[in-house]
Amino acid sequence: VGKIYEGVVKSTTAFGAFIEILPGVEGLLHISELQHGRTERTEDVVKKGDHVRVKLLEVDERGRMRLSRKALIEKPEAAPARSH
Repeated sequence: VGKIYEGVVKSTTAFGAFIEILPGVEGLLHISELQHGRTERTEDVVKKGDHVRVKLLEVDERGRMRLSRKALIEKPEAAPARSH
């Protein structure tokens, strides 16, 4: 947990993408962990075959890995308030 991997997108779904981080080892990159802000479609951010950097967030009791791309991307600054 906490390690960073260079992975390959193996497949995309409505809820995220499966990333192969080691030969034969895949984890789930949930749509909410793709980028900061809302993502409507996984394919708007990543596509099958893309190489992505991800951070391992968690391994559950069944050995499933939860990954994040968002954790490695600097959060955009909030737009400054406009003065009138």
